[in-house]
Amino acid sequence: MALNPRRRGANRLIEALPSHDRRRLIARCDVVEVVFEDVLNEADAPIRHVYFPLTSLISVIMPIDESASLEVGLIGDEGMFGIPLALDVGVSPMRAVVQGTGTALRMDAAGFRRELERRKALRRDIDRYVFVHLSQVARTAGCTRFHVVEARLARWLLMTQDRAHADSFRITQEFLAAMLGVRRVGVTRAAGSLQKRGLIRYSRGNITVLDRRGLKGASCGCYKADREAYARILG
Repeated sequence: MALNPRRRGANRLIEALPSHDRRRLIARCDVVEVVFEDVLNEADAPIRHVYFPLTSLISVIMPIDESASLEVGLIGDEGMFGIPLALDVGVSPMRAVVQGTGTALRMDAAGFRRELERRKALRRDIDRYVFVHLSQVARTAGCTRFHVVEARLARWLLMTQDRAHADSFRITQEFLAAMLGVRRVGVTRAAGSLQKRGLIRYSRGNITVLDRRGLKGASCGCYKADREAYARILG
């Protein structure tokens, strides 16, 4: 069951706006195609655009040092990239990298700030999303520290399936290892274990979810907690 019960190709934050505000916001956006591994924003660089994914996926990655990084957020059609702008900060400490090729609505930073000032409904929904997103980032930090790689991988696969609205997707082993903050051998073992249990099929970077219910059972409780938080705050 996908995270978004609405039609594919719509962004949930925008769809939740009153019709007049929704039309106004969309009119001020460009529809862009983003491609796997494209860097939309570097860490500590000025945020020039806000992205509302439609069919694409964006990973938010925190650099740890020169050789290590960790994914702390995954954004699909339930959210947006550009939260610091809503907090009146023009830079992000994290990188934004396209994880799934697809489309997004893109708005320049100045235009987004103006709309936030003028549209109470937009400000309300973005404020709520900021709260949910920060809660998810904090939960990810705890998950990385306390939960085993196999459970974290199961959670990540469920999150990706929700946002991709598909059972199959492509991800390189190197990218997946960086997302989970482990070495490639850790990814190989965790994916192999899930595959032996008949939950996924994994070959040459192609992943297919075979048993979603079983994958939920293999995941840590963070997956359920994230979904419940989103539903409670944003509906």
